Amino acid sequence: MKQTSLCYLDNGSQYLMLHRITKKNDENHDKWIGVGGKFQEGESPEECMAREMLEETGFSPIDWQYRGIVTFVSDIYGTEYMHLFTCTRWVGKAKPCNEGVLQWVDKDKISELNIWEGDTIFLNLLRFDEPFFSLKLSYSGDNLTAISLNGIMIV
Repeated sequence: MKQTSLCYLDNGSQYLMLHRITKKNDENHDKWIGVGGKFQEGESPEECMAREMLEETGFSPIDWQYRGIVTFVSDIYGTEYMHLFTCTRWVGKAKPCNEGVLQWVDKDKISELNIWEGDTIFLNLLRFDEPFFSLKLSYSGDNLTAISLNGIMIV
């Protein structure tokens, strides 16, 4: 089981999105996601988020919030615990990302992008300031088959 972090840099009306088009054999290939990645040995969720944010954007977080944990269950990719963050202030100089293309996207336009179906759920929870949450998303292939929020099955 892998542990990852994902952070959405938030400038008020937009999130910084990463269009994953560079890496081969990427389970997120051609999807739009936030910035983040796998934990390194001994890292906390916050340390992973800060390191991945710096590596992928050139920015270091100043004002961030740990928003929730998303458990992905997949018949193809296995199980993943994704620690979800938002960041509203950062320092540094923007740099190109070697995993794809970074772009600021209006929050109300994100659903028009090629994103995982379950991402719309946690993006809405973020957007409407849901308190810390636990979301479980189960997939068969690329199809979302089950959803539970804070231990309560929704679908």
